[in-house]
Amino acid sequence: MIHSGHPRSPRIISISWGHIEVAGLGIGKDFKLYPGGGRAWDWSETGTRHIPGVQVADVGELLDNGATEIVLSLGMDRQLHVDPATLQHLADRSIEVHVLETREAVKVYNELAEECAVGGLFHSTC
Repeated sequence: MIHSGHPRSPRIISISWGHIEVAGLGIGKDFKLYPGGGRAWDWSETGTRHIPGVQVADVGELLDNGATEIVLSLGMDRQLHVDPATLQHLADRSIEVHVLETREAVKVYNELAEECAVGGLFHSTC
């Protein structure tokens, strides 16, 4: 049970190559999830590429929606990087970050969603 009064982050029901199913949001390839909701993660909105990877602009929406911890997935084969500037941006805001292979990221995210205001970026392929 969440006691802090923040909206619950949506649970990831299943993950497989190219396929993520999120409770209340449906099925997609990549997702941005945060307390109270989420949506498809469209890399073209911020010009994200595998290298340099997740950008400051990619995590802004998570912070704007109240995430106090963030899970960043690296892809199933760990091909998605995280720009060091993004990690610094989050550290400067005292946000705890978990950077993990996608399947492990889903596990950690779902556990955190039970107890805190977690946000995450999930990439379901390479």
